[in-house]
Amino acid sequence: MNILVTGGAGFIASHITDAYIAAGHDVAVIDDLTGGRRENVHPRATFYQMDIRDASVTDIFARHAFDAVSHHAAQMDVRRSVADPAFDASVNVLGGLNILEAARKHGVRKIIFASTGGAIYGEQDYFPADEEHPTRPLSPYGITKLTTEKYLFYYKAVYGMDAVILRYANVYGPRQNPHGEAGVVAIFASKLLKGEHTIINGDGKQTRDYTYVADVVQANLHALTFQGSEIFNVGTGVEHDVNYLFQHLARTLRPNAPEQHGPAKPGEQMRSVITSEKMYRTFGWRPMTSLEEGLRVTAEWFRTQSPR
Repeated sequence: MNILVTGGAGFIASHITDAYIAAGHDVAVIDDLTGGRRENVHPRATFYQMDIRDASVTDIFARHAFDAVSHHAAQMDVRRSVADPAFDASVNVLGGLNILEAARKHGVRKIIFASTGGAIYGEQDYFPADEEHPTRPLSPYGITKLTTEKYLFYYKAVYGMDAVILRYANVYGPRQNPHGEAGVVAIFASKLLKGEHTIINGDGKQTRDYTYVADVVQANLHALTFQGSEIFNVGTGVEHDVNYLFQHLARTLRPNAPEQHGPAKPGEQMRSVITSEKMYRTFGWRPMTSLEEGLRVTAEWFRTQSPR
């Protein structure tokens, strides 16, 4: 297949690009490099440094005749979305629409969309949440992801464009960007290696469903083969709190690092965990990487990146 990966210089999508190329597909990548890194892009991918909001995106579609689009480019920092919801919407909604319109105009029949299972359900009624759980996002970021899901339903109903929506849990692993507020595993690992103060927000008992990036990649390979439109959660179904993450990473990277707590972030969700039983029933997919193993590999990767 001929595939476009948006955000393909970033953390998750660069791993997906690698896997698509390894599977024999031709891949082009669009990324503006505000969060991604050029060295993450597979050497056999055709790379375009471009904002997904640019009108010239349609020229890339005309040049390549894509069979599918894996749309991962996004403003993905929840706290920035709260501070600047208009910017968040301009990237995630208007940028997403720019991609969908280009896809429609150039006959693309399949979209894989990276949505969020961590933010789209809001404070959950039950644990873990399945795909039928009410969607009540508590951040502009979650709202923009849900909005794009609704647009994908529209494009399917009106234009027959299939969409596989993958609602990710909290994904972590090598190549995650430690800068900003997104990705607590990356932030902790980077700060521990630099000997900087590592502050845990509040009591650290906030729980999340931490899912290793290689497992997310496998879900995306399955999504590429799916015929039709569907929503799938991609997570482990297991909760761990922030204190556990810090303690585990500290033992690996800086054993004497003190556990320090700061003020809680207003409005921060306390529990988030999703079930991927639908993925299992459909594809036989289950996450294969334990949190302990994933943290070990991730910590070692950050160690190799740290200046000596």
